[in-house]
Amino acid sequence: MSEKTEERIIRTEYSELMQKSYIDYAMSVIIARALPDVRDGLKPVQRRTLYDMLELGTYYDRPYRKSARIVGDTMGKYHPHGDSSIYDALVVMAQEFKKEVPLVDGHGNFGSIEGDGAAAMRYTEARLAKVTQDVYLGDLDKNVVDFLPNFDETEKEPEVLPVRIPNLLVNGADGIAVGMATSIPPHNLAEVIEAEKAYIKNNKITTKQLMEYLPGPDFPTGGIVVNKSELEEIYETGTGKIRLRGKCEIENGKNGKINLVITEIPYTMIGANIGKFLNDVASLVENRQAPEITDISNQSSKEGIRIVIELKRGSDPERVKNLLFSKTRLEDTFGVNMLAVANGRPETLGLCRIFEYHVDFQFDLATKKYQTLLNKELERKEIQEGLIKAVDVIDLIIEILRGSRDQKMVRACLTHGETEGIRFRHKGSAAQAKKLCFTERQATAILEMRLAKLIGLEIDALYRENAETLKKIETYERILNDYGAMAEVILKDLDHIEKEYGTPRKTEIRDAQKAAAPEVAEVNVPRVILIDRFGYVKSLDPSVYERNREAADSESRYIIRTSTDDRLVLFTDVGNFHTLRVKDIPFGKFRDKGTPVDNLCNYESGSEGIVHVNAISRLKRQKLLFVTSSGMVKIVDGSEFDVSRRTAIATKLPDETARVIFVGDVEGYDALVLQSANGYFLKFPVSEVGEKKKMAVGDRGILLSAGDHAEAAYLLAKGKEYAVPCGDKEVSLSKLKLSARARKGTKH
Repeated sequence: MSEKTEERIIRTEYSELMQKSYIDYAMSVIIARALPDVRDGLKPVQRRTLYDMLELGTYYDRPYRKSARIVGDTMGKYHPHGDSSIYDALVVMAQEFKKEVPLVDGHGNFGSIEGDGAAAMRYTEARLAKVTQDVYLGDLDKNVVDFLPNFDETEKEPEVLPVRIPNLLVNGADGIAVGMATSIPPHNLAEVIEAEKAYIKNNKITTKQLMEYLPGPDFPTGGIVVNKSELEEIYETGTGKIRLRGKCEIENGKNGKINLVITEIPYTMIGANIGKFLNDVASLVENRQAPEITDISNQSSKEGIRIVIELKRGSDPERVKNLLFSKTRLEDTFGVNMLAVANGRPETLGLCRIFEYHVDFQFDLATKKYQTLLNKELERKEIQEGLIKAVDVIDLIIEILRGSRDQKMVRACLTHGETEGIRFRHKGSAAQAKKLCFTERQATAILEMRLAKLIGLEIDALYRENAETLKKIETYERILNDYGAMAEVILKDLDHIEKEYGTPRKTEIRDAQKAAAPEVAEVNVPRVILIDRFGYVKSLDPSVYERNREAADSESRYIIRTSTDDRLVLFTDVGNFHTLRVKDIPFGKFRDKGTPVDNLCNYESGSEGIVHVNAISRLKRQKLLFVTSSGMVKIVDGSEFDVSRRTAIATKLPDETARVIFVGDVEGYDALVLQSANGYFLKFPVSEVGEKKKMAVGDRGILLSAGDHAEAAYLLAKGKEYAVPCGDKEVSLSKLKLSARARKGTKH
């Protein structure tokens, strides 16, 4: 009879379960994916990729291997998160314009500074850079770091790489986790090493003192940091904003023109932002803010950045430079947030704390390294001493070997002096054999020793080797037992790395005032404003409008010819009007989508609708007719809407349910037709509508029955035919009988 299993139901609060699950997920993203470790400055994907490349044997002095092979091996063994994340990490580590010290030597198309992507992984090849193999992976064979099981526990991977420089500062880092992000700028390798050496010599050093060695970031793209005075606070707190500028040179162009040449760009402009910068400069020219610029060309190549801006003869290049700094990304900010994983948890670190963690890590690595080396030398010493002792009694050992049945018997005799079963040839040999007390390791070495080792010169070499081993043991013990000696070794190692891999600084650091765009006399430029039925507005050059007139007329609800020094007035159905400067409307191309009117003025599309739009320059010369859904009419002088406020009341409504249904210029029209929702039409002369102030309710235009409301209004000119739909038929407005204001009208 089968035993019945008892079902166990665990009751838990759903919100608590969700909260715990989300926290677990967030911590996994923070620790295991998005943030670098303060010790080696690497994210898990970078660490795993480099370690896998080492395992694959892709050394700097060997042939390149296909990137696809590296990515596949890394994904299969250590990083089961998709090949794109691994390849992206590999590509970035190979890009000289993103990393101060590239860790991967790439062969093939690994992208460009202008935002071109790398070729597919099947086309590119890679291998470790020399600095990576030497400085980042050099001591992995000396048991200096702990190894952990991989995701399926079939392999072992290092918890952290034994990086001998503060890579977190050298190459910087960026990453977005859950609820937090890191952004650390790169720094000059030689300066970082000098600062670390200063910290090792004096761990009470201040941030200000450290900055004598490490004055600020050093971006691969060069450029200029222009807020030097703010850097100390940034490095003290680990957060802040670095202001960056590109470098501009002035050259003489053709025909007496001046060229402004950009030779270095801000680090933040890497990629698609170079193209955006070129577009921004073109927009400045189109908007007449930079009339001096006649041409712009990107002549950048593998040799470096070269963007040439051609200026008119007699132009002031300094004014143009300031304009570019203030209006484009030629001056930009780099947000610093030095967040990294320290002791298993995320922490925002200042400069001193980063060096504190890394120096502690260096001493930990050195301790483990020299302990491993010491243990190896102690083993070697034990074997050497055994062999030296064996040489002195070699005849006895040979006699033991010849008189024993197997290795077990020989080993027992050598280690414990057991002679039972051994046949000795000489009297007294057994007594001597009983005194033997070699260690297991020494006995193994004796059994494996070749006869050639008994040659006189070989024996002398053995004595010399033993003396050298004793010297190494003394050195290693001194390093392990004396902080100063270990510090000296680390400093010497850092000196070697600095000499081998240090490079001159690329980024200039200084203080400069924030660039302000020089005021230019505004030029009044004609514009055509288009507003579509969805409330998107755009500003066009009149010539562009004329070329696309048919499409523009069919797609636009309002078309206003105006100029850049004018203002638009938007009348809405709730009785308000909003003003909007024409120059604030983004100038663009005909096929641009445009900008929502809501974003440019106080108009709220969700609670009001536009019933009329016009330029203030025209309104001031017009008489505007207002018609409301309650049947009220009035004429207002357009000059009343020329106000400085952005939003004001256009007309007073009789009640909360009433809406403005029509606003329009009455000039040239002699009759007005009002149409109600129930199909009543009333036609009367425009002259019967009184002119009033904008805050007046107005006169009765049409008498409405209970439940009815005015739905539309039409202005009629003499001699013109008008017909409008009413239900399933058309009504000719021209044939309506002229009546008087404040009547009910006729039903149609």
